[in-house]
Amino acid sequence: MAQAPQARTPPLTVSASPEPPAADAADAADELEALPTKELHDRAVARAERHLDVKFFWRLLQVIPGAQAAAGDTGEGEYDVQFSKGLISDALKSGEGELGEALRPLFIEYLRAHPDARG
Repeated sequence: MAQAPQARTPPLTVSASPEPPAADAADAADELEALPTKELHDRAVARAERHLDVKFFWRLLQVIPGAQAAAGDTGEGEYDVQFSKGLISDALKSGEGELGEALRPLFIEYLRAHPDARG
């Protein structure tokens, strides 16, 4: 008696960045939409802290002044812009004086990790 052809199982493929199926992603998005804002904040910040995700924090700092203005608090947004400018100025001038000497190990570590910047 002839056997019915067996269905072949496709080979398992692994991608570098697996993406959930569209239905799962939509369900996850709906789950997030249902969470209170405080919970979203706490989860996002906790994840960024665990993974040292500076890009997330930088993006957050960039959008806070606009969000504060949209929420009606223009004074706080203006203060944050000025404060951020001060921090950036401090970073740009951080090679001067005693601050520069205290940060010297950081500069050396960074330049060792990025030989193209040794100039």
